[in-house]
Amino acid sequence: MANVLDLRRRIRSVKNTRQITKAMKMVSAARLRRAQERALLARPYAQMISSVLESLVRRTDIYNGDSGSLMHPLLVEREEKNVLVVVIAGDKGFAGAFNSNITKAAQSFINDRSALGQNIDIEPVGRKARDLVAKKYPAAVYEKKEEHYDNDLATHFEVIRHRAAPIEVTGDHASLLVKVDIDAVSEMAHSIIERYTRAEIDAVYLVYNEFKSVISQRVVVEKLLPIRKLGSHEITVAEEMSEEQKEAAAHAAATSGVSIMEPEESAIESEAKNFGTADVDYIFDQPPSRIFRHLLPKYVTTQIFHALLESVASEHAARMTAMDAATNNAGDMIDAYTLQMNRVRQAAITKEIIEIVSGAAAL
Repeated sequence: MANVLDLRRRIRSVKNTRQITKAMKMVSAARLRRAQERALLARPYAQMISSVLESLVRRTDIYNGDSGSLMHPLLVEREEKNVLVVVIAGDKGFAGAFNSNITKAAQSFINDRSALGQNIDIEPVGRKARDLVAKKYPAAVYEKKEEHYDNDLATHFEVIRHRAAPIEVTGDHASLLVKVDIDAVSEMAHSIIERYTRAEIDAVYLVYNEFKSVISQRVVVEKLLPIRKLGSHEITVAEEMSEEQKEAAAHAAATSGVSIMEPEESAIESEAKNFGTADVDYIFDQPPSRIFRHLLPKYVTTQIFHALLESVASEHAARMTAMDAATNNAGDMIDAYTLQMNRVRQAAITKEIIEIVSGAAAL
């Protein structure tokens, strides 16, 4: 049985741990507020692009009148033989079941598609997602060919993919969540769009944690390409929070000064949503095909950017909740150790009294 000195050391150690977890909870709460604000500021731009494209679709034909083909290759639907899965997990640990829930949903989706005989390409975003897929699946092998023309005055480069396994990792974006930058997201989206345009992949899915508020989150599998309906999220799989998780998140938010209510729609966002809804004809300065060619890639970029921002906010909310639970557990451990220490000390005192009384009685 531990003595009083050992119990005092344990209590001191747990108190130091509680100070760390409490500080981490407050840091996560501050970062969560900034992440929410950034996500809100990005909404009007994404909503305006969706409104412009929806207005264009209502007033023009998405099929080319001469060739009968669609205005843009991102609208083309094909049989899903090669599927790209973008897995957006966290960048750090100490976030409870946040990373494990995302990786579990991604693994379930990959297993289901693999059972159908489809080839799967995986693009992990975040260090935790990278660590998951790097251990299980091989990296894709690319060969760069170079041909010279006109007496070496012109050079043609071609990258050829050599698939060696049905499931391969085609990219690594481990540092993208450190600072979600629109230029880096645009580069990633441009690569995905090029591969879809070349028919290297037939569909693109995002696996991430959708964030509405601290108590309104869910792990979703969202279809990104092909684009079927502008301005809406095509969710194929969703896993909601349990009531116990909502209560824990609400308690953590209340003790950190974070609102649990979903942010209201701003005036700018409302105006962007209503853009182009009037029942009038518009005169487009450019041909519809050119507008589609310029706006659809931006639309895909904003969808990925939106998913990254929501994933970052969800990670901070999960870490805040986990650190709040750890702080409460540390308090319970301190109370238990203190009670045990008092009992040990009281037992020692009682033993000494008995020894004194017994010695006096023997005289």
